Amino acid sequence: MLEFLMIAGAPTPVAPFSHAVAADGWLFVTGQMPTDPADDGAPLPDGIEAQTRRVMDNLKLVLAGAGANLEAVVFARVYLTHFERDYAPMNAVYRGYFAPGRLPARTCIGVTGLARAALVEIDLLARRGG
Repeated sequence: MLEFLMIAGAPTPVAPFSHAVAADGWLFVTGQMPTDPADDGAPLPDGIEAQTRRVMDNLKLVLAGAGANLEAVVFARVYLTHFERDYAPMNAVYRGYFAPGRLPARTCIGVTGLARAALVEIDLLARRGG
C-alpha cells in the first residue's frame, strides 16, 4: 500500500509532488529547500550554513509528520550549487543533526541550479517502524 503524504506545517512544495511517499515501511522524502515553512515568500536564509540548517529542520518536520525521525534515515542525497565552496561548511552543519556513529549512507552532488536559487537541497530515504 502506498501513502502519498502532505505534511501540515511543512513548507509548501515548489512543484507538483508529495512531501513523502510511504511504501512497505519505507519512507521516500522529497528534497527539501531552505524555505520558511511559516512564510513561503520569505527570502531564503543567507549562506550555506543557515540554508543547511533550514533544510534539515524542514526534513525533520516532514519526517515527524510521517511518523519518523532522523534516526530512521538510511540514505540521504545532497545537492549543492557551489560544491567546492560549500561542501565542508554544509557537512559541518549536516553532521550535527545525526548521532555520532549513526550517519546515513549518502551521495552529494554538484548541480548547476536549484529552485528559488537555493544553495542546497536534501532528500531522504527512511525506514519506519524498524
